[in-house]
Amino acid sequence: MFDVAVVGLGAMGSAAAWQAAKRGARVIGIDRYRPPHALGSSHGDTRITRLAIGEGEQYTPLVQRANGIWREIERESGEELHVVTGGLIISGPARGATTHVANFFENTLAAARRFGIAHEILDAAQIRRRFPQFAVRDNEVGYFEPGAGYLRPERGIAAQLKLAAARGAELHLDEQVRGVEETGGRVRIATDRGTYDAKQAILSVGAWLPGFLEPGLARRLAVTRQVLYWFAPRGDIAEFEAPRFPIWIWELQSQHVIYGFPAIDGASGGVKVATEQYTRTTTPDAVEREVSEDEKRGMHRNLVAPYLPGLSDRCVKSATCLYTATPDFQFWIDRHPDMPKVVIVSACSGHGFKHSAAIGERAAGMALENQSF
Repeated sequence: MFDVAVVGLGAMGSAAAWQAAKRGARVIGIDRYRPPHALGSSHGDTRITRLAIGEGEQYTPLVQRANGIWREIERESGEELHVVTGGLIISGPARGATTHVANFFENTLAAARRFGIAHEILDAAQIRRRFPQFAVRDNEVGYFEPGAGYLRPERGIAAQLKLAAARGAELHLDEQVRGVEETGGRVRIATDRGTYDAKQAILSVGAWLPGFLEPGLARRLAVTRQVLYWFAPRGDIAEFEAPRFPIWIWELQSQHVIYGFPAIDGASGGVKVATEQYTRTTTPDAVEREVSEDEKRGMHRNLVAPYLPGLSDRCVKSATCLYTATPDFQFWIDRHPDMPKVVIVSACSGHGFKHSAAIGERAAGMALENQSF
């Protein structure tokens, strides 16, 4: 019998598997695909990390701990996973969009002040001087956090799975879980290849989670399709590389939030820009994974050209991913209400990757040491 079974080995599952194996537990990790892959929520080359968390200042200690763990993973794996570029959040009193929760900008500033996080407040003129790539309006302001940056999600998942296996974790990839049940004082995992018993289980399947829950619980979650775009610059790519160009989030005066990253792959790689939508739900099986030419043209016309005029309409790359969100955009990490030996580690509501290294640590503690989250 295994000490813990981790079902789903993306951001949260890979972290939990490594953390449990590091504690000396006998671990089995199971994933229906071969992570890292591009079918869930943890891909797209880069993920934003920031210290002052606008979704709630209670998350700041979690990301601070995660950053320490990312550095540990870098030392053990030799991979570069966490890159500091500085981060700019643009908003203003006329904003028409909300990033996840009300008062995101104000919450970010409050968290920075509470935890002593280095930051600056920039007016529109100062943003234009320092970051002329952004066509800000006179009534917009910026929060600049020099310690913000990005994480490399695919590398992070691969590194943690490699470290977990090196500590003895048994990883079953390309194996689909058919059911999870608690029976006889243990958790039984049935897959398309066999059955495995564990003392505890961590259910970290992301957008597939509703399929493992009874309908009343599944209705708490909304799975949405998100689209990522990489546009070529009109001029020198250096204008969009760090440190000239930071990671950024912009609450527009239209009904949209846009965000993006510095260029990381030279002129041919483009500059990553994205928005978010939460009105149309989907499932991992039904989602349209291709990005249409109409979507690319519409994104540039409506949400790139007016705000980042240095980016051309040539979309060099695009991708889709899945968010799994709760109604209040907070995390759902708790013991299953009907199976107390099963720890649910989802949803992470579109802002979880930066925290995932620390969430995995806590999930392992919940499963192996009966800790609370």
